[in-house]
Amino acid sequence: MPTNTELTNRISGILERGKTAVLAAIVASHADEPVVGAKMVIVDDGQMFGSFGDGALDEYVLRQADTFLKSRDATKVLHTLPGDSARAALPDVKILFERIEVEPRLVIAGAGHVGASLARFAATAGFRVTLIDDRGEFVDRNLFSSAREESIELEKADDWQEAMRDAIGNGRGVAVAIVTRGHKQDEECLRATLIAKPDYVGMIGSKRRTNIVLDKLREEGADETELKKVRAPIGLDIGAVSPEEVALAILAEIVAERRGGTGMPLSHWRRL
Repeated sequence: MPTNTELTNRISGILERGKTAVLAAIVASHADEPVVGAKMVIVDDGQMFGSFGDGALDEYVLRQADTFLKSRDATKVLHTLPGDSARAALPDVKILFERIEVEPRLVIAGAGHVGASLARFAATAGFRVTLIDDRGEFVDRNLFSSAREESIELEKADDWQEAMRDAIGNGRGVAVAIVTRGHKQDEECLRATLIAKPDYVGMIGSKRRTNIVLDKLREEGADETELKKVRAPIGLDIGAVSPEEVALAILAEIVAERRGGTGMPLSHWRRL
């Protein structure tokens, strides 16, 4: 059984690679082996670290971990239920599954009314938020001083492309919302963003405005595959009008992308 230090190091490596995994731990056992507290890690590519010392149980956990990772659950408890003939060969244990994934991050380019509202909503939703603007007065800490806003990272951009590259990093687990005030700023932000390849990219503006920016970068030789991933105009269609409503529409699309949601009304099944 791996030590806690070995598990911690392995999990750190998984997160650095931007992978998703399951930490499986025995929380109740009516067998001699495995003991309560035994742990193993299963990565979304099928790799396993550690063992419960029972080949049949390890295989069962591997299959169940794959199902768990395809769900939206953060945790789940499984009971092997040895009375079930399909699981008769397994020891009688309860296993806690916990999802391991990178902390969701949101980089917002533009701290106007929409960007500021989006930053506040996202911080409340548990995102690590970086809000960037080239106007220092728009990223003044006094504007974001409440308890829920203190976690928002505020950045003054002397150079948009450099600021975006630094904020996005390797792009793993990162969503980018480009909500600046003009074409020039949009182009600079998107140019840097496409190179970093974050998990989500969206850009505010009308179809005409966003197409101007996309066509400009296409002419410069930007990767067409990455250009097609850009959500432009950004956000879900909820009939948003106010800056706060637009911010809500953007965050809804980001969450849907991250969690594999469809964006359809949950009541849609009633009309099928």
